[in-house]
Amino acid sequence: MGILGDFFAALGFLVQTVLSMLYILIIARALVSWVSPDPYNPIVQFLYRTTEPLLAPFRRFLPRTAIDISPILAILTIMFLQIFLERIFARLVIFFGG
Repeated sequence: MGILGDFFAALGFLVQTVLSMLYILIIARALVSWVSPDPYNPIVQFLYRTTEPLLAPFRRFLPRTAIDISPILAILTIMFLQIFLERIFARLVIFFGG
């Protein structure tokens, strides 16, 4: 495999890992929101700080309802990006040294 092929393989793995971590954090935030968490808990603050930038754009376009579906839309977007980017990186790996 060429150097660029190796680079794109590693970059693809890194992107997939980050997207998977975001997926897990969004699910954790949704689960935590069901139990009325302590807002001063460091774990809860971390979950809100890391996921709010992802969820806020969906909330802007959704009507306010009793159920927040922005985590579902964010997860679907992450799934789409995982598949889309995986195929792009696979083609780049093949093109540059596979």
